[in-house]
Amino acid sequence: MPERNGQLLELFVDRMPTPIGELVIVADRAGMLRAIDWTDHEPRMLQLLDRYFGKGAYALAPARDPGGLTSALRGYFKGDIDAVDRLPVEMAGTPFQNSVWRALRQIGSGETISYAELARRIGRPKAVRAAGLANGQNPISIVVPCHRVIGSDGTLTGYGGGLPRKQWLLAHEGARIGGRMLS
Repeated sequence: MPERNGQLLELFVDRMPTPIGELVIVADRAGMLRAIDWTDHEPRMLQLLDRYFGKGAYALAPARDPGGLTSALRGYFKGDIDAVDRLPVEMAGTPFQNSVWRALRQIGSGETISYAELARRIGRPKAVRAAGLANGQNPISIVVPCHRVIGSDGTLTGYGGGLPRKQWLLAHEGARIGGRMLS
């Protein structure tokens, strides 16, 4: 999918401050969300875009609120947690990765599941480690809520934006772990 009719794939980039750092939001011409990451992890996001679309096969252009995506994310951070549930996404992973990412979108706000449960939900109960790796390569954080996956023992493990952000996001969504509300 790197080129369309011999032309570069045009992607639009917006930036947004949040209580836990600045977000980079990437959308395509159709308003589909292609990537979200924290600005302090922007090099990682660019590597993922290179992997999915091909190095030099896409162009990033600044845009304000592409497809209304920034406005929806702003709503999420202001307390409208469900504002991101309906955002259109387009992910360019492997079939396995896409199955994991689709399963992530089915985890409700305020809910957490284990990596083992994630593997079960995609019908591959023995693929816990692979599901965890796919979760970690999710290009669209928050909207594809990889932060809602925790260790089987209830510990907060593995979040590309850092565990303090994961804890903040889960607390913001009203998640309970082991019967207690996160703060």
